[in-house]
Amino acid sequence: MSMTLQDFALSPRRIGAILLRHLYVLRSSWPRLVEMAYWPTMQMIIWGFVSQFFYTQTSYVAQAFGVLMAGVMLWDVLFRGQLGFSLSFLEEMWAHNLANLYVSPLRPAEHILALMAMSVVRTLIGVLPAAVLAILLYKFSIFDMGLPLLAFYVNLVMMAWGIGMLSTSLLMRYGLGAENLVWFIIFLLAPISAIYYPVTVLPAWLQPIAWCLPSTHVFEGMREVLFHQHFNLALFWGAVGLNVIYILVGLGVYLIAFRSARERGALLQMGE
Repeated sequence: MSMTLQDFALSPRRIGAILLRHLYVLRSSWPRLVEMAYWPTMQMIIWGFVSQFFYTQTSYVAQAFGVLMAGVMLWDVLFRGQLGFSLSFLEEMWAHNLANLYVSPLRPAEHILALMAMSVVRTLIGVLPAAVLAILLYKFSIFDMGLPLLAFYVNLVMMAWGIGMLSTSLLMRYGLGAENLVWFIIFLLAPISAIYYPVTVLPAWLQPIAWCLPSTHVFEGMREVLFHQHFNLALFWGAVGLNVIYILVGLGVYLIAFRSARERGALLQMGE
């Protein structure tokens, strides 16, 4: 079959039409627009604070390895706990199975408890291999923290549940258009959770906001255990109290979003 120059000709009009189509998709989905700027901004903020802290606190560097490793693994507990909750809900949407679930005798509270349990399972599957590899590769064991590690884990999982209920509420309200929010909503809190640096590194106006997060109390407590071998009960109970609030607020928002979706018939259409 012979080819002509016309077969290789490009049409700016057709190219422009496809480009315009994707621009319309972006314009109609604010989560996609936010996502474009989100990751570079978060990376810049987090590592900017880390660099600033190391620059001003050279004595910290000698013990930085263990603190950074522990911070990474505990942060993964929070991240995977929230993602495990929300992703289990998303999988039902992708499978078009929510309608089937809610025409059964299943109650919203039962569904929430199942998602919480799945969150714990996904967290353990994700974090335990990393903890074991850290021992084999770097001779660093996060388990050396002892019982405080369990307290940190429980608080981070509880916070993950609260955030998970909020993110699934967005899915019930906006459908799969809000899917990207599930993946990065938790990272919005990373810069002010004091994962790799103390709260005092943050600007003064941001520090009170940081203390409103259970995760901030956990990571400050983690550093106190690693540096001073002291478990701060005030930080522990502060995290527990905030987590109770987060879970109650998350539960309330979830139930409101569920009732609204059911009344609108949206549960039957989710995932389409």
